[in-house]
Formats: sequence, structure tokens, C-alpha cells
Amino acid sequence: MLNDREFISTLDMLKYEHLDVRAVTLGINLADCSSHDLSVFKSNIRNKMTGLAKNLVTVCNRVGDKYGIDVVNKRISISPIAVVAAAFSSKQMVEIARTLDDIAEEVNVDFIGGFSALVEKGIANGDRALIEAIPEALATTRRLCSSVNVASTRAGINMDAVLLMAEAIKKAAELTKDSDGLACAKLCVFCNIPEDVPFMAGAYLGTGEADAVINVGVSGPGVVKNAIDRALAGETRPDLGRIAEIIKQTACKVTRVGELIGREVAENLGIPFGVVDLSLAPTPTVGDSVGEIFQSLGLLSIGVPGSTAALAMLNDAVKKGGAFASSYVGGLSGAFIPVSEDLNIEEAARNGYLNIEKLEALTSVCSVGLDMVAIPGNTSVDTLAGIIADEMAVGMINSKTTATRIIPVPGKNVGDNAHFGGLLGHAAIIGVKNADGVNRFIRHGGRIPAPIHSLKN
Repeated sequence: MLNDREFISTLDMLKYEHLDVRAVTLGINLADCSSHDLSVFKSNIRNKMTGLAKNLVTVCNRVGDKYGIDVVNKRISISPIAVVAAAFSSKQMVEIARTLDDIAEEVNVDFIGGFSALVEKGIANGDRALIEAIPEALATTRRLCSSVNVASTRAGINMDAVLLMAEAIKKAAELTKDSDGLACAKLCVFCNIPEDVPFMAGAYLGTGEADAVINVGVSGPGVVKNAIDRALAGETRPDLGRIAEIIKQTACKVTRVGELIGREVAENLGIPFGVVDLSLAPTPTVGDSVGEIFQSLGLLSIGVPGSTAALAMLNDAVKKGGAFASSYVGGLSGAFIPVSEDLNIEEAARNGYLNIEKLEALTSVCSVGLDMVAIPGNTSVDTLAGIIADEMAVGMINSKTTATRIIPVPGKNVGDNAHFGGLLGHAAIIGVKNADGVNRFIRHGGRIPAPIHSLKN
């Protein structure tokens, strides 16, 4: 049980340290909405989604106000559209995307995730139609997010899908060139995607999930930073083992807050509670930064030698604390390092401490991967595909989730700025080796086989 001092520390997290519930995400299974008639399908998904989500925002606000905890984003995740809408063409997929965007506006959620496909072992007709639709779908909607899983530890890396996604990213960037390629900020390419992620742009509802479920994403990098700062300011200077323990204890408290909110929202809506995803997801707000944690630990900046070790310790401690606090921790649960969404990380990239190679190294021990990375607009499809493939390999070999949310900003070069707005922030353009070149390795296609340690059963 928490003692009085621990209760007070939790209240301080709420008042001064940017503790919030980053996302309450309602997962909705759309399998029973399938139809070969497009108008019937759109009507079915509208009726089901609005019926289940009509009170989501109201309930989240009411529960948040009750406990004095801000629920920043209210979101919906759905079954992969490539599966439930497999009968339709790419043009019809775009119509479905616009319908989903209209539904999001009608129920007043911030985002809908699930314009998605799972193609790690092969590409079905519905998958291909969805991938072809992604650029226009994301360019002509505001609240729709897309994710495509192109690799897994069990299946290997589908290089044909990697190349298709690189082409989709280039097209999406060009279609939104007036907003610095904003469509790409709503698109993630995954290895080992979880079925219960509440965070965008990767959220979708897996086929093993309930008909409807509430998943919660709790953040708190400012809380962790302040806990470390307090410990280091004390008379007894803790070693790294003790600092890891402090992070773990802090993560435990944060997870309990998230589960409290999630369970009460689920109960009010009459929907099962799913998981808490405890991911240290930063915002562009000062004091709400993962990058600042590295400086509290004694590093000049994220990206300098020692950063990978520090991130490994941080990620592990967060997972241990969350697992102790709840039996239902899921999603990604660790630490995000999105370049544009964290002022400190963006500054590290601008000052040269972080390049794309160091970011790739960091992703071997963090929760996601190359996240919100802005690169020159003239980066070729081949080079984009190579970056995606490298990141997928990190996830495949290490049996972990990795992803790329990478943005080739049209008309901009290294050192220029890209502005995405809101939680998406802004970023300096990072250089890429062989940016506008060819890559014959990528063009071989086929599937890179799964690693030997995938044969576990």
C-alpha cells in the first residue's frame, strides 16, 4: 500500500511534473461490418463506431476532472481496414478513409488508427489496395492514422512491402508538401506490431482482441526526470543501480494512475478494460522531455557516448515498474525518442549530437524506433526503403517492436526546419548518407528469412 508520503509525491506529479494520461483509446472490432457493397460497409462502420464511441470524450473528461488528471487525447483504434475491407479497390479505400475521418469528427476524437495492413509474410489483394490508397487517404484526412507491419521475428522482412511503403511515404510527402509532408507523420511502418497499442500512429485493434476494449497510454518523462533530480540532489549520491530503482518506483506510481483512469472510463462505458501502455512519450512542452532525462543522468546530450546504455537502463526500469503495478501492461511500454515531439531531442539533432545512425543504434533498446525523423525531401525511394529495412532488422533480430515514422520533407535540405504543429512539434532536417542514390540490395525484393531463434516451439 502507498504511505502518506507516496500519496503526496503522486499529487506533486500531477501539479508540477506534467503527469497526464496521454491517451484513452477505444478499440472497436469491425469484422462484423464487412460487406461487398461499399455504401453498406460505410453505413455499418458508422453505426457501430458512433454507437460505441458517442460518450467516449464526455466520459474521459468527467473521469479526468474527478481525479484532477488530464486525459490529453481520446482516440479510436479499429480492425485492420485491409482485412475488413479487403473486397474494395484502392479508390474505394480512400472513400473509406474519408468516412472514418468524418466519424472521428462526429464523435470528437483526436485520431482514428487502423487504416492498416499486416504484410510481413505476403501481400493480399486488400493489403495492396490499402497501401496504394495510403498517400491520398492521409493527405485528404485530418484525424486518420495508418500503420503497416512489414516484418516480424517469426516471418522475416517482406522486402517487397518495404519498397511499397517507401514509395507510399514519398507520395504522401509530396501530396502534403505545403505542410512539410505532414501526411507522413500519421504513418508508421512496423516490425512486430502489438495488437493493443493506444498510441498513434501505430494503434489498431488486433484480431485476438475483444469486440470493444479500452486501452490507456500513460506518459510521464517529466515525472521521471524530477525523481532522478531529487535523488541526485540528496546528501547520499545514488549509483546507477539505485537510480534504476527510483525510475522503477516512479513508473509503478504512474502506471497505477493510468489503470485507475482506464478502468473507470471502461466501467462508465460498459466496455472491458484492456491494458496500460506505460511509454515515456514526450511532448514539445519544456519539462516534458525524454531527452532531459539523459542530461539529469549526467550526459551532455542524448546522442553522446553512453546514451544507448542510459536508454537501456531507463527502458528496462520503466517496464519493471509498470509490470509490478499492473497485471495488464501492454502495447509498447518503455521510452519513445520522437525527434520532432521532444524539444531536447530536436535540439540534440540540430546540434549534431544525434544523427540517423545513432538514432538507429538507440532504437535497439527503446520502445519504438526512428520516430518523427525529418530528412531531406530529395531522399530517394531506394534510400528510404534501406532505412526502413535496417530498422525492421533491429526489431526482427532482437524480437522487439521497432518502427519508422520518417518524413522526407519536400523542398527542404539538411539544417532546414520542418513544422508539423501541436503535439507533432517541429524538427531540423537530419542528413542521410546516399540520400538521392540507388540501392540494388533493396531492389532484389523477396523476403529476408526469419532468424534461427524464431524457431522456439
